[in-house]
Amino acid sequence: MLTKEGQQLEIRRLSHLDLQEIQALMLDVISRLPFQDLFAMDDEDYFLEIINGKGEVYGAFNKGELVAYSVLAFPGVSESNLGTEFGVPEKELPYVAVLDSTIVQESVRGLGLQRFFHELREKRAKEKGYLYLYSTVHPENRASINNLEAAGFTLQFTRPMYGGKNRHCYSKRLIWQHQTF
Repeated sequence: MLTKEGQQLEIRRLSHLDLQEIQALMLDVISRLPFQDLFAMDDEDYFLEIINGKGEVYGAFNKGELVAYSVLAFPGVSESNLGTEFGVPEKELPYVAVLDSTIVQESVRGLGLQRFFHELREKRAKEKGYLYLYSTVHPENRASINNLEAAGFTLQFTRPMYGGKNRHCYSKRLIWQHQTF
């Protein structure tokens, strides 16, 4: 789908069979960040929950190697639903989707993978009938901020989250017409 120096990157939805590769890529990329607060790490249980129905994970492969992944979460009515942070009424919480973590290996940065993943995840959320998309990002992560804003997200507030890590909180309304619940 996307190309790197004449090579095509394969983009596909990931499954539990890809779990070890997802975690290895996350740990590898995070190990080289200038400071750890830039990324809130996810554990195996989180990925299993997402893969088993609470969302979708997409990956980019270069010559069979996972070089990037991105998570679309469907938190439902739960404590982890960012809709509660944004004041979404309880009856609308099932219609909240979250653009969660995206990891891109340095070797494929600059190809537009994060923007591609934003478009893919937004399309999937719309297809599944979600009304709200939310995302969080560290205030110093300029690349992610630029990509969220280019995708039409609006900064709503900034506050500590994920164990005290400072985060900008972004939102996007997917369907503007009146909905009946």
